[in-house]
Amino acid sequence: MVEARRDTFKSPKPDAVRLLAFDLITEVNRNEGYSNLLLPAALNASSLDERDRNLVTELVYGTLRMQGKHDWVLAQISDRPWTEVDPGIIDVARLGVHQIHELRIPDHAAVSATVEVARKRLGESKASFVNALLRSVTRKTYAEWFDPLDQLSDNVERLAIEYSHPQWIISAYFDLLKDWQLVEQELATNNVPALPTLVSWPGYSSQAELIALGGEPTTYSQLGVRLKGNPGNIDLIKHRLAGVQDEGSQLVATVFAAAASGTSWLDLCAGPGGKAALLSSIAKQRGITFTANEFSTPRADLVKKVVHGARVWCGDGRDISSHNETFDGILIDAPCTGLGALRRRPEVRWRRTLSDLRELTLLQRELIDSAASVLNPGAVLGYATCSPHLAETTVQVLDILKKHPELEQIDIAQFLPENLHDAVRGNSMSLWTHKHGTDAMFLALFRKKTTTES
Repeated sequence: MVEARRDTFKSPKPDAVRLLAFDLITEVNRNEGYSNLLLPAALNASSLDERDRNLVTELVYGTLRMQGKHDWVLAQISDRPWTEVDPGIIDVARLGVHQIHELRIPDHAAVSATVEVARKRLGESKASFVNALLRSVTRKTYAEWFDPLDQLSDNVERLAIEYSHPQWIISAYFDLLKDWQLVEQELATNNVPALPTLVSWPGYSSQAELIALGGEPTTYSQLGVRLKGNPGNIDLIKHRLAGVQDEGSQLVATVFAAAASGTSWLDLCAGPGGKAALLSSIAKQRGITFTANEFSTPRADLVKKVVHGARVWCGDGRDISSHNETFDGILIDAPCTGLGALRRRPEVRWRRTLSDLRELTLLQRELIDSAASVLNPGAVLGYATCSPHLAETTVQVLDILKKHPELEQIDIAQFLPENLHDAVRGNSMSLWTHKHGTDAMFLALFRKKTTTES
């Protein structure tokens, strides 16, 4: 009997695509990895063809993005509380449900291929549980699973399941948009992968060069293009003459540059270097001395690679006065919840919490105080976040005006592109992904009064 069972046992044979996808999802969910860093590196190191690379990308980003929705389904099937299930089972089951519900993969193929991954990585016993879970998922159609959501009276609960977002983020969007239909549009847009957006750096490359490579000009930024494919294959990117940067981030840098002048600029929180690269190239063309500051050493090293010789400090932005220098323009691209960039960073929605928000808003205020202390009279201060959250935007602006009477807010409308509409909130730039096709960036501008004005 033992020999017979040994003869019928087959070693697991997972396909390379799903095995790689599972390993990356595990690294993101269990070891706090970043998908936008891990995935490109893994693909470059693989021998997968273009079609398989695209499938890995969808499996990783898609599963991470929609895992809240998948968990809602799986929790109804599991015979034990879903939060108490082995993390490996959770991740591989999510991978399976994503194929069943979100991709055009036949149910039997999605189940069998995912179970092979479970057998390889988790063992036979856990794979049997995964098999049972996924087969239970397939016993209902997609409509049978999700049509009942229309009966939920709580909009936050319904949208959280349907669009796979934490409830606190949905509430934060409604606080700003005041319209459930608009909230739903934003949530839906967050779940649509964005095309890579490139930026030309003045003095090193041009938008025309990027268009010649097949790029489609960005709508508002005169420096960017959207381009299908892997940006890492483009020579201008390889040689650090152009960068990869969302159009909203490009606007933060160019609008700040349009408002600021003088002879010295500081990017207070520069890592990983997107805005610093663009600002440093603009500053160089205008004869302005540019300095970048970044708290993290690895991120400061990244900044050094893209600012073409500009000065880079590595230190806490809250202690910037220790350098005994003042500046004519300071941009604070503040650490924030990142709620405006969820389509590009799928795991962020699950990592951030309300407690993070409280800590981040305190840090933002401390950075603002620090920057104000080294701002020259008549100089411009820019405060930016990649979050539309009220606490990180409007509330911070009000706090600045109350705490720093030496600062006056500048109406930002005069510096915005003429074709950028419905993008101002309380004299600040406030972008929305569903309206503008950019990350939901926020930028407020202030000018320090001169002695005669104070």
